[in-house]
Amino acid sequence: MNTDVDRERGVLSPADRAYLLGEREMSHEQSKRNAEARIRRRVRHAVLDFEVLLHTLSRKDRRLVFEDLREDLEFLDGLRASVAFAYVGATEQGLDFEEVLVPAVRSSEEVRAARERDANVSVDVTFAVETTVETTLPGVAARLEAGEPVTPRELFSLIMQGEHDATTHDRIELVRADAEAADDEFLGRLADYLDGELVEVTDSRALLRLDGEDSGE
Repeated sequence: MNTDVDRERGVLSPADRAYLLGEREMSHEQSKRNAEARIRRRVRHAVLDFEVLLHTLSRKDRRLVFEDLREDLEFLDGLRASVAFAYVGATEQGLDFEEVLVPAVRSSEEVRAARERDANVSVDVTFAVETTVETTLPGVAARLEAGEPVTPRELFSLIMQGEHDATTHDRIELVRADAEAADDEFLGRLADYLDGELVEVTDSRALLRLDGEDSGE
């Protein structure tokens, strides 16, 4: 997560970011409510602005916005987070995300075909989500308390739940599942988020130090 509060203003002002990241205290409850209402309005109008951008921003400007997408990992993370934010918000309200994603992809492909291939196309979009419970978060928390290893994804889920402060541990041993063996980028971002030091132990194991001391390993 990008925690630089002083970036140029986007949807959020620097003051908004500082508040959401816990770096700015509100002296009165009313001030807190006002800030939260202001942020909600800005998010809503930012979403509405995307329709304006989609239909009016020039192709040149759109390409310049996305030109460093493969190298700019912060921007790529932000792009993923924007989809995740929309997914969470829609599904929390009982809206099947397919109703958001499928029309968007279909119309985009139809427009691309018309502009780039001078053709009319039919577009088949398949979107399916299957979730399988592998571990419970109380179980992950218990393993952390016992000093046992957890996977990076388990640790991430526990952090996102918000009921367990991972930074209370001096060290967290992480074990990569087979599917996560190459996910060093994710593991690095997780370490940065916790302000910790990542020490590679083996190809499948790593140590996340949160005690602020040099590893010497």
